[in-house]
Amino acid sequence: MPPTDNKNKRTKFIFVSGGVISGIGKGITTASLALLLKLSGYKVAPIKFENYLNLDAGTINPIEHGDVFLCDDGTEADMDIGTYEKFLNEDMGKDNFVTMGKIYKTVIDRERAFEYNGEDVEAIPFVTDEIIKRITDLGKKKDADIIIIELGGTAGEYQNIFYYEASRILDLRKPGDVIHVHVSYVPVPKHLGEPKTKPTQLSVQTLNSMGIQPDFIIARSDKALDKRRLERFALFCNMYTEDIITSPDVETVYEIPLVLEDQKLPQKILKKLGLEVKDPDVTLWKNLIDKIKSPKEKTIEIAIAGKYFSTGDYKLKDSYAALFDAIDHAAWEAGVKVKTKWIDSQEIEKKGEEIIGNPDGIIVPIGWGERGAEGMIAAASYARKKKIPYLGLCYGMQLAVVAFARDVLGWKDANTTEVDPNTPHPVIHLIPKQKEVMERRSYGGTMRLGAWEEEVKRDTLAYKIYNKYNYFKDKEKGIVLERHRHRYEFNKEFEEEFAQKGLVISSKCVLEGLTETIELSQEEHPFYFGTQGHPEYKSRPTNPHPIFVEFVQKAKEQKAF
Repeated sequence: MPPTDNKNKRTKFIFVSGGVISGIGKGITTASLALLLKLSGYKVAPIKFENYLNLDAGTINPIEHGDVFLCDDGTEADMDIGTYEKFLNEDMGKDNFVTMGKIYKTVIDRERAFEYNGEDVEAIPFVTDEIIKRITDLGKKKDADIIIIELGGTAGEYQNIFYYEASRILDLRKPGDVIHVHVSYVPVPKHLGEPKTKPTQLSVQTLNSMGIQPDFIIARSDKALDKRRLERFALFCNMYTEDIITSPDVETVYEIPLVLEDQKLPQKILKKLGLEVKDPDVTLWKNLIDKIKSPKEKTIEIAIAGKYFSTGDYKLKDSYAALFDAIDHAAWEAGVKVKTKWIDSQEIEKKGEEIIGNPDGIIVPIGWGERGAEGMIAAASYARKKKIPYLGLCYGMQLAVVAFARDVLGWKDANTTEVDPNTPHPVIHLIPKQKEVMERRSYGGTMRLGAWEEEVKRDTLAYKIYNKYNYFKDKEKGIVLERHRHRYEFNKEFEEEFAQKGLVISSKCVLEGLTETIELSQEEHPFYFGTQGHPEYKSRPTNPHPIFVEFVQKAKEQKAF
């Protein structure tokens, strides 16, 4: 009889892997399955395993691996964790995100502490057991009925072999409690004009060679697959036709749960897991899709002056994934269509601020270091002078302060010490505690991370926004909770000079008194707002962040239709 270690609850496990190409939609699929099973009445916990040896995603260039998603507990994670939050409307954290670096470090630390009692520590079973432990610990902590495990990378990569081995071992230990869902790509070559299933057949063969037979295949393609292709798929992958789920491109990724529900995938999964089959109540989700797809009479243009768009000859959205999502959520709430204009801040430096044009709103987002900073400062200055609604996020808030110091206070040499350590007017700087850490070049995990309490001043734009949407954690005290990911802060030494010239500090950190939001009075500017926090990481399709909703709404009002 196979060993069992789950005495309290017979938790079920769903592994989700990917085939043929990366970026196929495993994260969206995982989140969709989690949502559908949650709406079916089950307690679900998702977890993502990544291949890289970084302990977290915090030090990874966003151009390399997409936007780093920030959680309330300070976890710097893959952007798929953000997808889980958006679909489930639940906070994720360190237990939902694991890297191979974390796994190796844990095993090595235990070996050094003699916790393996002199065993020769090898990848199998010690690495695979640590992977399984992370999964089962999450189940116990969340008291989950079902854990959905997303495996990073693509089947066949040597980096993720231990995750697949852990899947096989867990299936061996818990027969009937583990299923495998394989998300794969079905190309349609233009010169042939028909979908080709051979790449997925080879991907399934790779799974078979690792001792894994998928229970379901989710076939990603431009269009829905026809009956003939589904039958051929099933034949060559040793599966039943009804277990091949077609997942064509859709107008919005939030439609994917409904696409899967139409094919009764959650019911099929519950049946295979031996659980009571229930139909998910997707009423509210259908209402969301109706809102998203409802006709929009007005279109506004939002310019984003960032530094992480370009990679070679291509431009990517993934570097600012959470930002684009937050804009979409706000646009749906405001009933307006948003067209985004991506502007590389280095191009502003080369060609001048005129390339920004006349958008209805300007956003300067997160960023690090000197490259492109002057272009972002120029965008913040341009928005202030042209009375264009402006939203500065983290670096965008800091550089708006620099722009104000130069333009209004007359300090032409003002800067952040991140860009110019010797500036005579360091309006943005490292606080002493952080300076000590940075001098040791200890970059990873040294930032002000996670959710921090902010006290918002009454009679400010910030207070009006949070009050309007009842977003206070403690309304009586004016406390809100926003996520943070930065090292540099507003320099308190210059606070009085800024206030005298009209820059309003509208909230401060409760714990340390650090500046959190800055703004201009609405008598002076329709909407000029900077936040040291990251509201984009808290925005969800069913609960858009108030700051984004008000920014989009103001841009809509300002536009002369």
